[in-house]
Amino acid sequence: MLVVKDFKDYEIIDASNGEKYERWGNYYFLRPDPQIIWDNGNLRDKYKGKIDAIYNRSKTGGGYWENIRPTKEHFSITYHDLVFEIKQMGFKHTGLFPEQASNWSYMTDKIKTANREIKVLNLFAYTGAATVACLKAGASVVHVDSSRGMVDWCKENVKKNNLENSNIHYFVDDVVKFVKREIRRGHKYDVIIMDPPSYGRGANKEVWNIEKDLFPLTTLCRELLSEKPLFFLINSYTAGLSPMVLDNILKVTFKNLVGKIECGEIGLPIKENNLVLPCGIYGRWSDK
Repeated sequence: MLVVKDFKDYEIIDASNGEKYERWGNYYFLRPDPQIIWDNGNLRDKYKGKIDAIYNRSKTGGGYWENIRPTKEHFSITYHDLVFEIKQMGFKHTGLFPEQASNWSYMTDKIKTANREIKVLNLFAYTGAATVACLKAGASVVHVDSSRGMVDWCKENVKKNNLENSNIHYFVDDVVKFVKREIRRGHKYDVIIMDPPSYGRGANKEVWNIEKDLFPLTTLCRELLSEKPLFFLINSYTAGLSPMVLDNILKVTFKNLVGKIECGEIGLPIKENNLVLPCGIYGRWSDK
C-alpha cells in the first residue's frame, strides 16, 4: 500500500463511524467516508469547537456544507513545492485527493530522472494535481476532462504554481473520443495518466462505465505510447474493484513490452490511532 506521510498541509486527525476529522491547511473539516466502519467515539462531540466545516449527508441523497466557523470560499495548500486551490464542492469534495501525493512524487521523480523531453497525456484529469506535478518536473502536458469547470480549475492551479508559460494544452472533451482522434493524428506520448470514474458522461453526454470501458480505453492508449514510454498510471476509486484487476489489465495490455508492473491500494494515515484509511487503488507500468 502507498501511504502518504509527508503532506504537512493535510492530515486525517481522527476517524470514526463513517466520518473523518481532517486538517486542510489552517481549516478543520468533518467529512463522511464509507470506509470508516469502526467506532472511535462521536467526532462531533469529541472535537466540538474545533471544527470549521461539516459536510452533512442528506437522507434524500447528496448533502450540504455547514460552515461552523468562518471559512474562506477558496484557499490554497501546498505539498512540497506544489500549490493547490481548495474549495468546498458538492458531494463532499474539495477539488483535491491528498492520497494521490504518493503518485505525484513518483511522477516527479520519473520525469526528472528521465533526462529527456517527456510528453504527458492526463485523462479524466479533474482539477489537475497530476498535471501540475508533471509540469513542475519539466514535462509537457495535454490535460483532458469532460467538465469545463474542472479544466478552468486546473488553469487556476497552473497559475498558482507560476506555470502559465509551460507547454500545456487543455481540452474539454470526451476521453475516449479524444484518444481515438489522437491515434488518427499519429500523436505519441511518453506518459499516460488516467483517473476514470465508475460512471460518467462526456462533454456531449457520452456514457462511461468503468467495468465495460476501462480495458478498451487502456488498449487504445497503448497505441498512443511512444517508442520509449516512461510510465502508464491508472487510479481508481470504484468500490469493489481490486488492485488485481488493474494488474491483469496492465499485464494483458503490456504483454509485449519490457517493464515493471506495480498495483495496490492507496491510503492515508490517521494521526489519532496509527490506523490507515484506504482511499482507492492504483496500477502502473513503468520502463524499469
